[in-house]
Amino acid sequence: MANLRDVRLRMRAITQTLKVTKAMNLISTSKLRKGRRVLEDTEPFFTRIQKTMCDILAGQKTMESRFLAAQTRPPASAGPAAPDTTAPRRSAVIAVTSDKGLAGGYNAAVFREVVSLCENLSRPEGGGRRMSPVLILIGAIGYRYFIRSPYVILENFSFKSKLPDMEDAREISDYIISQYLWGMFDEVHIVYTHMHSAVKLLPLRRQILPLNAEKLQEEIEKSGRKKRVELQFEYLPSEEEVFDALVPLYVKGIIYGCLVESYAGEQSARMAAMDEASKSAEKMLGALELSHNRARQAGITQEVTEIVSGSAALSG
Repeated sequence: MANLRDVRLRMRAITQTLKVTKAMNLISTSKLRKGRRVLEDTEPFFTRIQKTMCDILAGQKTMESRFLAAQTRPPASAGPAAPDTTAPRRSAVIAVTSDKGLAGGYNAAVFREVVSLCENLSRPEGGGRRMSPVLILIGAIGYRYFIRSPYVILENFSFKSKLPDMEDAREISDYIISQYLWGMFDEVHIVYTHMHSAVKLLPLRRQILPLNAEKLQEEIEKSGRKKRVELQFEYLPSEEEVFDALVPLYVKGIIYGCLVESYAGEQSARMAAMDEASKSAEKMLGALELSHNRARQAGITQEVTEIVSGSAALSG
């Protein structure tokens, strides 16, 4: 009877878990539909921003700005805002993770990509010194993981698993640009999850700052779009002022696109994980039901045997 009682308790626990996994599957499915609709609306905006910045950079070869790559920045004598080329360079890595778990390998893939990127950014290049990268985390799960890593966590943002909006992207972009101009780091990279399909999620890395026309052109060509031709623009009041005003909008748009795509990928990963968990729970429940029936039948057989044996003894 003790074995039968244990089986019943395990069946009850698995049944309750199955209810939770099915409910989370339905919730993730609903959130995924909403996230994919927003992603489809965001992708043209996301793509157009890259094309616009590529067109501006391709047509201006002599423009000086702190937001441009090192080879196009002004020399050290240009003013107090110019970077010190003799100082060791430091990078910042933005890691987009989730605020909740139970999403399969979604967060683990981002962790591996971030660690690999940080190791690459720590190696000196061209004889120059490089400091250990700092992390800017988005999501509570990433903070729990990297708090035990050797890398310094500069800031952590959490949006409670809600669908990101432009205000969230503006908060992050304002912080990044202010720290970049202050000199806290010299370049900014972001690691997020790209949703190729409902079953194919891949972590991608992208350099946000400083801007480089060649890298932007390569990203556009890799995505299957046509190569951008060089265009000439007329800027008022000056090309530097217009460019410096557009860069914050560009950074905000890039971050918003990464947040929305990561959100959709998170819901897809959680939906798949909950579906697999539900299937495993149903298999376990079926095996336990079989064991329960066998134990119950054995108990009944034993009771019948005892009754028959007792009746025969009394008759004798």
